[in-house]
Amino acid sequence: MQIAIVLYDRFTALDAVGPYETLGRLPDAELVFVAEESGPVRTDTGALAMVADRTFAEVPHPDIVVVPGGPGQTPQMENVALLDWLRAVDATSTWTTSVCTGSLLLARAGLLEGRRATSHWLALDFLASLGVESTGERVVFDGKYVTAAGVSSGIDMGLALVGRIAGDEHAQAVQLLTEYDPQPPYDAGSPAKAPAHLVEEFRGKSRFILT
Repeated sequence: MQIAIVLYDRFTALDAVGPYETLGRLPDAELVFVAEESGPVRTDTGALAMVADRTFAEVPHPDIVVVPGGPGQTPQMENVALLDWLRAVDATSTWTTSVCTGSLLLARAGLLEGRRATSHWLALDFLASLGVESTGERVVFDGKYVTAAGVSSGIDMGLALVGRIAGDEHAQAVQLLTEYDPQPPYDAGSPAKAPAHLVEEFRGKSRFILT
């Protein structure tokens, strides 16, 4: 089972690494990091690079596609090479997935039109503007399309998909072995729970303000 995780300049590391740690534990999984050009690709902080071993052209028929989000997603909305590849591989993929604002790239490629999907909370209105039934749920399944909300939810998405593919017990084993047992020191992980002034501050700075 080939799992292709897309990389592009200024993606968010955990968007890719969360699914890597969970989906990569599927039986017979072959993980491939893929980009327009092979080689190191810098994350959004610039302090970390991950290596794309193959180009889009070298990965024509992955079973699972994972598209991360991050600040670099915005310029990728006009990247014909990426959008054409997403459309092409989606024709034969078993699962097409995204984390955070990666769902905006799937939507731009025309793959989520009329479907239910999620994204980072700051991007939900923008996602809706692309013809998607936008929801603030953490993980959304609609047919073979699986979208996750912001950043850390990629771990949840990966576990949920492992359960669908390999069964609940295998997914539970993955959760146990990765010791994924969140006990955050704060309860501010969604706009419904976080201090209102922080929510408004980040909304005001968002690149997804609709005009």
